[in-house]
Amino acid sequence: MATDLVKKTEEFVFDLLKKELDPVFLYHNYKHTERVLKSTRELIENCDVTEEEAEILEIAALLHDTGYTRSAADHEEKGVEIATKFLKDQNASDDLIEAVNKCIMETKFKEVPTTKLGKIIRDADASHFGKKYFEEASEFLRKELELRGVQTYSSTEWRNENIKVLSKKHQFYTDYALKNWQARKDKNLSKLLKTKKKQKAKLKKEELKAKYKAQYKNESPERGVQTFYRVALRNHIKLSDIADTKANILLSVNAIIISVVLANLISKLDTNPYLIWPTVIFTVFSVISMVMSIIATRPNVTSGQFTKEDVKNQKVNLSFFGNFHKMELEEFEWAIQEMVNDKDYIYKALTKDLYFLGKVLERKYRLLRITYTVFMVGIIVSLLAFGIAVKNNPAKAKEVIEDAQSHHQLMVPKHQNESFAFRL
Repeated sequence: MATDLVKKTEEFVFDLLKKELDPVFLYHNYKHTERVLKSTRELIENCDVTEEEAEILEIAALLHDTGYTRSAADHEEKGVEIATKFLKDQNASDDLIEAVNKCIMETKFKEVPTTKLGKIIRDADASHFGKKYFEEASEFLRKELELRGVQTYSSTEWRNENIKVLSKKHQFYTDYALKNWQARKDKNLSKLLKTKKKQKAKLKKEELKAKYKAQYKNESPERGVQTFYRVALRNHIKLSDIADTKANILLSVNAIIISVVLANLISKLDTNPYLIWPTVIFTVFSVISMVMSIIATRPNVTSGQFTKEDVKNQKVNLSFFGNFHKMELEEFEWAIQEMVNDKDYIYKALTKDLYFLGKVLERKYRLLRITYTVFMVGIIVSLLAFGIAVKNNPAKAKEVIEDAQSHHQLMVPKHQNESFAFRL
C-alpha cells in the first residue's frame, strides 16, 4: 500500500510533467512513469524488500524521469535536483533522499547497477523489453527521437537498433525479471529477427527482380532484332501465300475459259470460219496467262549440298531446306551446332533467308503483274475481235442467233414457249 509520501510524489510528478514537459516527449512522459511504477511494485511484491526500501523504490520510480522537464542530455542529474528539492519540502529524511537519488542515478542505461535497489529500479525502467506493449513503446521512442531532432530512423534502421539493444546491450538483473520477463523479451527479439529475415528475403527478391529487369533492358536491343526478323519473315511468307492464291485464281479462271471454248466454239468453227481468229486470240491469251501463272508459282530447288568450309566461312544458309536436303543427318546436325554456337552466324542466316525470300517474292509479283496484264489485254482484244467478226458478217451472225433461238424453243415446253413469245 502506498504511503502518504508516495501519494504526494505521484501528484507532484503528474502536475510537473503535465505543466512543464515538452509535448515532443512521446515516450518519456507520465504514461511511461506509470508503467515503471507498476513494474516496480510487481518486483517489490516478488523480491525480498523491506517497507522502507519499497517506499524508496516507488518514489524513485515516480521521479526518475522528471529531469526531462529541464534537460534531456543529463536528465538523471536534473532529476536528482528536482527530487532533492521536493523531498526536502516534504521533510523527508536525508537517508531517504540519498537512497532515492542513488536509485535515480542507477537508471542510466549505459551503466551497470551495483545495489539491490538499483537492480530493481533498473529492471522496472526497462521492463517494456519483456512486455507485450514493447512494440508500441518502441515506436513512441523512435518518434520522440525524431521530434527532438536527435536522430531519424527508418523502420529497418530502428528494427536493427532494437535487435542490437535486446541481444547485446540490455539484460535483466533481478531473479524475478529473468524468470518472468526474459521469455517475453526473447519472444520480442525473435519477432524482430523474423521480420528482419522476411525483409531481407524481400529485398533480395527485389534485387533479383531489379537485376533481371536491368538484364531485360540490356537485352532489349537483341530482342528487338529478333522481333524484326520474326515479323519480317512472317510478312514475307504471308505475301508469298497471297501471290500463290492469285496465281491459282488465274489458273482456275483460264482453265474454265478454255473448257468453254473447247466445248462450244471449236465445234462451230467449220461452219463459222469468221470466228476462227477471235477464238484463236481468246484461247492464246488464256493459255499464255495459264503458263505465266505456272511459271510464277513454280518452285526452284537448289543443289541441296554444302561443305564444311561453307559452314565455317558462314556462306551457307541452313534455314532453307534447299541447301541441305541432300546432306546426311550427321553432317546437318554438325552444321546446325556450329551455327547455334555463333550468334552472328544465326543472324547472317536469317538475313540471307529474308533476302532471298524477298527476291523470290519480287519475281512472283513481277510475273503475276505481267500475267494479269496479259489476261486483261487478252479479254479486251478477244472481245474486240469477236465484235469485228460479227460486224463484218451480219447475215451469218443473224443466222447464228436464229439457230440459237430455235434451239431454245426445242428445249422449252409449248405453253412456256407461247408465254415466252408473248413476253417478247
